[in-house]
Amino acid sequence: MKILFFGDVVGRAARRSLSKIIAECKKEDPEISLVIANGENAAHGMGITKGVLEEILSAGVDLVTLGDHTWDIKGAVDLLEKKDIPVICPANFPKLTLDKGWRILSVGKEKILVINLIGRVFMKIYPDCPFRAVDEILKKCENKAKVIIVDFHGEATSEKNALGHYLAGRVSAVLGTHTHIQTADERIMKNGTAYISDVGMVGPLDSIIGGDKDVILEQSLTQVPFKYQLSPDENVLANAVVLDIDEKTGKARGIKRVSKVLKSDGCIKKETGK
Repeated sequence: MKILFFGDVVGRAARRSLSKIIAECKKEDPEISLVIANGENAAHGMGITKGVLEEILSAGVDLVTLGDHTWDIKGAVDLLEKKDIPVICPANFPKLTLDKGWRILSVGKEKILVINLIGRVFMKIYPDCPFRAVDEILKKCENKAKVIIVDFHGEATSEKNALGHYLAGRVSAVLGTHTHIQTADERIMKNGTAYISDVGMVGPLDSIIGGDKDVILEQSLTQVPFKYQLSPDENVLANAVVLDIDEKTGKARGIKRVSKVLKSDGCIKKETGK
């Protein structure tokens, strides 16, 4: 089984690029049977709306995960309350039922459990323990799916690495999101768990993690508070990973980084990831 997982989708240009990038990835690897994307920055860089979610799903994404901007736009709770809408948010948000943080999908005869968690280190929010939350979910979903994918939305690579080791041999993949910078530490950990500290982003190429670089640089130089603005660049950097998983055992056989640039004229530049 091949699964295509995109890092944080940032803004309108990124959303509009998804269908073409997905088609290109599936052309290169026809075995891809499931597409997941983190959409917590999809609406103007912060949060998600019903319309934005529908746009991402219509591009070919099967499930959308979220992160620290889940509640930035009114209406997110309504989306999460409906089990027929393929979107989940971090399970370890305080006072949140764990059911909103995981989903079991069907691909042919196979079942895939996708879990969304958020980190605590260096974050501006105060979630519950992701380690204990994932233990509860795995216990609740025991024997319901062989293939288990974890999106761990966190700032610190050390915390992500710790969760990777904690879940090694218990899940198929631990994939970091949130920093928007693709790391080069993809590997298969103990007992067949694929790992990467951060998948990266789908967002404006000429930017600082998706934001307008001039605005952010001005703030860095002056320390004057600023209002976040998306970069106006229409060229899109698309970061993802392709997972190769044995559906009978749930163990990962491979993880490959994907990094492509969709130019504003619609041309896709040669893949830069390995």
